[in-house]
Amino acid sequence: MNYFLTYTVYVLILSVLMGISTWKLFKKLGYNPLFAFIPFYNYFIILKETKHPKWWAILSYLPIVGPIMMSVFHLYLMKKFGKTLFKDQLLTVILPFIYMATVNYGKDVELEDENELFLTDEEKEAKKKDSFLGSVTFAVVFATIIHVFVTQPFGIPTGSMERTLLVGDFLFVNKWSYGYRLPMRPLAIPFLQGTIFDAGEKGNPKDDPKSYVDGVKLPYERILQFNKPQKHDVVVFNYPQDSVHTAIDRKDPYVKRCVAVAGDTFEMRGGRLYVNGKPETILGDQEIQHAYTVNTGTQLDIPGMYNTYGFLPVREMQNEKGGFTYMFQGLTDQTAKDIKALPNVISIEENINPKDSATISYKLNADKSAYTKSIDTTQSIFPINKPWNQDWYGPLRIPKKGDVVTLNQETLPEYQWIISEYEHNSLENKNGKIFINGKETNQYTIKQDYYMMVGDNRDASLDARFFGFVPEENIVGKPMFTWMSLQGAFADNSSSYQAPFKVRWDRMFKATNTGEANKTSYWWIAAMILILFFGWEYFVKLFRKKKTDDEI
Repeated sequence: MNYFLTYTVYVLILSVLMGISTWKLFKKLGYNPLFAFIPFYNYFIILKETKHPKWWAILSYLPIVGPIMMSVFHLYLMKKFGKTLFKDQLLTVILPFIYMATVNYGKDVELEDENELFLTDEEKEAKKKDSFLGSVTFAVVFATIIHVFVTQPFGIPTGSMERTLLVGDFLFVNKWSYGYRLPMRPLAIPFLQGTIFDAGEKGNPKDDPKSYVDGVKLPYERILQFNKPQKHDVVVFNYPQDSVHTAIDRKDPYVKRCVAVAGDTFEMRGGRLYVNGKPETILGDQEIQHAYTVNTGTQLDIPGMYNTYGFLPVREMQNEKGGFTYMFQGLTDQTAKDIKALPNVISIEENINPKDSATISYKLNADKSAYTKSIDTTQSIFPINKPWNQDWYGPLRIPKKGDVVTLNQETLPEYQWIISEYEHNSLENKNGKIFINGKETNQYTIKQDYYMMVGDNRDASLDARFFGFVPEENIVGKPMFTWMSLQGAFADNSSSYQAPFKVRWDRMFKATNTGEANKTSYWWIAAMILILFFGWEYFVKLFRKKKTDDEI
């Protein structure tokens, strides 16, 4: 069932529940009881009778926003019939159709007279509070609409994109860059991505409460897709192999550079990236980094280096001869050259894995009798049957929609996630034979485009070399600009030193996807948006006051 048909079914179910639980109330309001069953129009009537903006009815069935607005409209309706106590409001929110039905079928329910002349001081004070709460609710709804349908804030907690994007950069992501992906879990807590909080075993999100209702779901659909990710784009996407969240749009968000698109061939040779047999093109705002080991006779002034280069994650170890060994997570070619020129540096060497050595990690699994060891696919190279590593990888062709790929025991690890997880088929590998949806086969037709997403900090990036191809359905959008940049906002457990806290003013409100070294600052647009957002109500009141004065 496609997205819009499923969505229509949900709307009709909610409308029927609304009608069954409120038709008598609509009749008491002076309307045909059948109007309570008509989507959008039922809430239009409530807003009209409660003297609220009638256009709000448009918001009543939108994903994520709709449940909030429906709760507000239900409260408005209950208030019309005198249900204003806290317990009434609580029941209206948590058990809307059940509680409204008890009111609807009750014998003593009558419309309340809201004439201002007969209100007590307590009632007037309560009305002021309701007005304030309404303003707060509308602000939350407005922010939710922007968050869900326009742009989403995103923070950089790790150094996989250093020095292009820094740890502590906070970005706004344009959700329309590659067409808008419609929400797949319409019933969710606003502003939260996956889980609500760490409620169970520390570091294990599988036992934490989810911020959405997984049982109410819609299929993948993207609208107005005029562009697709291109090579060199910095892209935000949902982590493909997230085993905690089944909803695609609720998986953990990642940001990497799209280095190869569907149909391209990706390869790493000695730590250097090649696409279709050619060395990658380095953009003006792109700073490729690699891991280095530095041996010194005396201790380096790492905090002093931060003033020159910014934060450089590094492991510091003192050796038996009194010297020091430094394992730098990522240095640009220029920074490595500068460090090599320091007088106390004995040697500096780039860390490159030997060719034909597979990066395979293992994890211990608790068993009843003992511990067993299995491959940790998250930390192992993709696909796990290849003798590849981060520095020597491929060549690997990126699947393209319509490709017919050959399936056998050698190629299956490359395509099994595509077939079973990303394109939702039943896959079995029995006695050397491959079955898709119960039928034996030796080939498969790819149903969507895939991409290779790799971090600019090549040796400190958990990217497509580990989790494999990124499906088109996982693409969120492009980062637009950095709205805040805080050095030291996130601790780096892999470093002997931590970055001192400071606000990086020079990075704020600058575009992220220009490809140019010198980016334009858009602080004035941000200032206009903030003035409009926080000053809107003031300007409306000022205009109304002026209009009233002119009439007098």
